[in-house]
Amino acid sequence: MTQRQITEVRTAHPSRDGDGIAIQRISGMRHAGMDPILMIDELRSEQREDFAGGFPPHPHRGMQTLTYLKRGGISHEDSLGNRGEIRGGGAQWMSAGRGVIHSEMPTVDTNGLHGFQLWVNLPAARKMSAPNYRDVPANELVEWRGEGTSATAIAGQWHLADADVTGPLAELAGHAGVLDMSLDPEVELTLQVPDEENLLAYVYAGSMIVNAREVHAQQMAVTSAGRVMTLHAGVEGTQVLLLRGAPLGEPVANYGPFVMNTPDEIEQTLRDYQSGQFP
Repeated sequence: MTQRQITEVRTAHPSRDGDGIAIQRISGMRHAGMDPILMIDELRSEQREDFAGGFPPHPHRGMQTLTYLKRGGISHEDSLGNRGEIRGGGAQWMSAGRGVIHSEMPTVDTNGLHGFQLWVNLPAARKMSAPNYRDVPANELVEWRGEGTSATAIAGQWHLADADVTGPLAELAGHAGVLDMSLDPEVELTLQVPDEENLLAYVYAGSMIVNAREVHAQQMAVTSAGRVMTLHAGVEGTQVLLLRGAPLGEPVANYGPFVMNTPDEIEQTLRDYQSGQFP
């Protein structure tokens, strides 16, 4: 089976979003090797002032969000009347479809926050679909343990060593999968993925090596096609978020929280939002 190679290492850049919340961001709005993943934000701080303002009400159209927390709590509210709260280990998924306004705010007892928010593209045929929302608490996620390794499956089916692990969230566009994996120092693990899917590996602690190429914390590996990838943890071990999905191969036009296929559709989205047509 063909081994995947690292074709590019992308480094997260510090930024702020929402009401000044501190993030590390990798954007891939028109990156063929990241499709259908549009953006990865890592939220991590021990200082409440870095995230206390949260993400006040704001609109979205044409994409999905997935928030996965390692530590802390987040409350979700949206214009369709959905409300939910997740704690460390849980996930929240929202499909904006034709339009929704939502907020994500840290819970009052959150003093340290660590998590990720992913933007996943919707195909053109589903961009104007009805919005949807789902909470996935930590006890619904699927845990796996091997020798010197452990993983939490959030979405998609993963073949790890000699085991298949499937996350409970099946609603991500592009059959996208999300797996949170930890490897002890210098432990090696081989995973198999469909050759036609893109595979990304965002390292958030320690380092990993793939075919002699090293990836450090707050860096993401973009990989070539191939059925197999072997991860080798560095001397401090590694914690890595693995993302995969079938590329849509469609044009991307984006403006702030809106992701469509053409500039004309973005202009129409702005008119719709300004005229109060979002729910």
